[in-house]
Amino acid sequence: MFNVNKLCLFSCLCIIVVIVLYFQTEIARLEENYRKLEFRLVQSHTESREFFPKSLERNDDDTVVIYNRVPKTGSTSFVGVAYDLCKRNNFKVLHINITANRHIMSLNNQYRFAQNVTKWHEVKPALYHGHMAFLNFDRLGTTSKPIFINLIRKPLDRLVSYYYFLRNGDNYRPHLVRKKHGDKMTFDECVERGQPDCDPNNMWLQVPFFCGHAAECWKPGSQWALEQAKHNLVTHYLLVGITEQMLDFITVLEATLPRFFRGATEYYLNSNKSHLRQTSSKIEPSILTIEKIQQSTIWKMENELYEFALEHFNFVKRKLLAKEANNVAQIYFYEKIRPK
Repeated sequence: MFNVNKLCLFSCLCIIVVIVLYFQTEIARLEENYRKLEFRLVQSHTESREFFPKSLERNDDDTVVIYNRVPKTGSTSFVGVAYDLCKRNNFKVLHINITANRHIMSLNNQYRFAQNVTKWHEVKPALYHGHMAFLNFDRLGTTSKPIFINLIRKPLDRLVSYYYFLRNGDNYRPHLVRKKHGDKMTFDECVERGQPDCDPNNMWLQVPFFCGHAAECWKPGSQWALEQAKHNLVTHYLLVGITEQMLDFITVLEATLPRFFRGATEYYLNSNKSHLRQTSSKIEPSILTIEKIQQSTIWKMENELYEFALEHFNFVKRKLLAKEANNVAQIYFYEKIRPK
């Protein structure tokens, strides 16, 4: 009798678990459908009420987008979406390959690159991507400027991911042997022993990537570099997304640059691009390690930039999805044009 009761109890628990899992799956599915519907409503209201003279419309076929991707921020997943959409949406994608994977260009190459990107009309519209620091086209004598976009990630998460990437590789190219292959030291052990690979100075990467090519940008702990990075982020970038909110980043881009990203949201949701490149055998750091890293000046400054970018991105996203009093998306159009 006792065993029968236990069996009944176990069966009931199994049924409850199945029901809970079913409803969790349904909730996730409904949330995805709601996101799609909300985005489509934004598009439909905007497209149906935009009244722009053809002579004032921007020639989107002349547009150049530069994605100066920070390493280990999910950039491979995002670029994968662009490569899969480029034929459908009729634009070019080009990878910027700098000698020895350096993140800054020599002055002569900065000038040549700026001139080439803006004048190479045969490949326009184009999206360029590469691990390159921000380049200010204002100082390089170009008559037109590209649109900059980027992604930023929590600084410690990015450092831990890169640490294990160098040792274990990733699922994108699993058979490629990395330079620290065979090193079994965990990130916690590295921090405890004060090894150079986990030195907080190695986190000084997102600040200089947004700061640019100035020498001061690459001095770890430079307050000037941090302020310049913030200034560039809001002044020279059309959009800077958050790795943890990749889907929202793509959704905002689709609404803003449909010439390139039409269909990107639905494609990302229904493809394997959301986790195209994952570091293998990554071990999350302990609380003690996290607390120790967070005491460093470099982490505080890199995190300040991340929090700044997060707040700005959420502000942009809310404005895109915000509804007016009559429950329609924000639009603008021209009226009372005089003389007729």
